[in-house]
Amino acid sequence: MRNVSLAVPVKTALAKPAAPAKSLLPKSSSGGGVWRVPNYADSTVGDFIDGDDLIARRAAVDALGKLNGSVVIADANTGRVLSIVNQKLAFKDGFQPCSTIKVPVALAALSETVVDRTTQVRIYGGTTLSLTTALAKSNNAYFAGLGEKLGFERMSYYARLFGLGEKAGLDIEAERAGLLPPETPKSGMGMMTSFGDGIALTPLEYAALMGAVANGGSLYYLQYPKSAEDAATMIPRIKRRLDIADLIPEIKPGMQGAVEYGTARRAGYDPNEPIYGKTGTCTDSRTPTHLGWFGSFTEVGKQKIVVVVLLTGGSAVSGPAASGVAGQVYRNLEAQNFFAQYGGHALTAAAQ
Repeated sequence: MRNVSLAVPVKTALAKPAAPAKSLLPKSSSGGGVWRVPNYADSTVGDFIDGDDLIARRAAVDALGKLNGSVVIADANTGRVLSIVNQKLAFKDGFQPCSTIKVPVALAALSETVVDRTTQVRIYGGTTLSLTTALAKSNNAYFAGLGEKLGFERMSYYARLFGLGEKAGLDIEAERAGLLPPETPKSGMGMMTSFGDGIALTPLEYAALMGAVANGGSLYYLQYPKSAEDAATMIPRIKRRLDIADLIPEIKPGMQGAVEYGTARRAGYDPNEPIYGKTGTCTDSRTPTHLGWFGSFTEVGKQKIVVVVLLTGGSAVSGPAASGVAGQVYRNLEAQNFFAQYGGHALTAAAQ
C-alpha cells in the first residue's frame, strides 16, 4: 500500500438553500427570488406506460410519492427499461451530475493507474483516505485531486467512453443527450471531477453506466418497450464493451459503503441483498434547481436491477433523500417477489 498526495484547493460547495417558504416554490440560497422548481409535484403526469413492467412501475411510483423527480428502473443484464416515472424530466438534456460523477472519475483514475483502492491519498495535513472511503463518504478533495492528475483530455475520453454526452437509449424518440464541456470549465478540473461542473447528465445515461458496472462491463443500449409485445420480443443490444471488469471490484466496496456507512444510508443496508450506489447533491444553475441524485444497482440471484433517482426542487432535495427513494423502490420490489418472478434473464440467454 502506498501513500500519495493529490491534495488540491477545492472551492467551497454552494450554499445550502433556505427552508421552503409558504409558497409551493422554495426560496433560493441567493436570498432573492425563489427556485423555479417546486419540491413536490405529481411526477406521473403524461407518462406513457404501455410497455412498463407494472410491478416495477408501482414500486417506483409508491417510493417517489409526492416528491418532484424521476425514477428509472432498468435490467442491467439486457438494457431493458422496466419503468420511467416522470418521463418528461428523464428525457431532458440533463442536469449537473453533482457527486455521481465520482464513479466515472474513479474508473478513469483506476484505468490510468493514477490510484488504486488501497492507495492512501493525503487530503490535508495528516488526513489520508482510500478510494473506498472517498466514494462512500463522497470526499470532494479526493476526487478533485484525481481530476487534476487525470487532466481534461483523459477525463473527457473516459466520460465519452462511458456514455456521457450521448443518448443512452435505442430509438427512444423523446430522449435527448446530455452534455460534455469542450474545454476545462472555468471552475477548474477539481470542480468538474468532484461536482460535475460543466457536465449535464441524464438519468438514462447514468442508468446505462450503472448497468455496465453491475454486469461486468457491457454498456447496453437502453430499450424502452412501447407495449407488452415489444417487451417480450426485445433483443438486447450492446453499444460497446468497457474494459472495466478488473476495476469493478475496486469501486464496489465504496459504493456499498455509501449505503452501509456513508452518504446513502437512507437506502437501508441489508448484507444479504446489498445495494451499491453513489449519491449527488448540488445546484444546477441553468434551471435553477437543487438536485438530489442516486445511481444504484442490486444483485439478487441472477437479477441485476438498476435504480436511478433524480430529485429536483429546493431544501427538501438531496442525494441522501434520493437514496431513500431508491431503497424504498428495492424494498417494494422485494415485497412483490419481483426478483423471483421477473424473467429478464431469459432475454439475455435468447440473445446469446
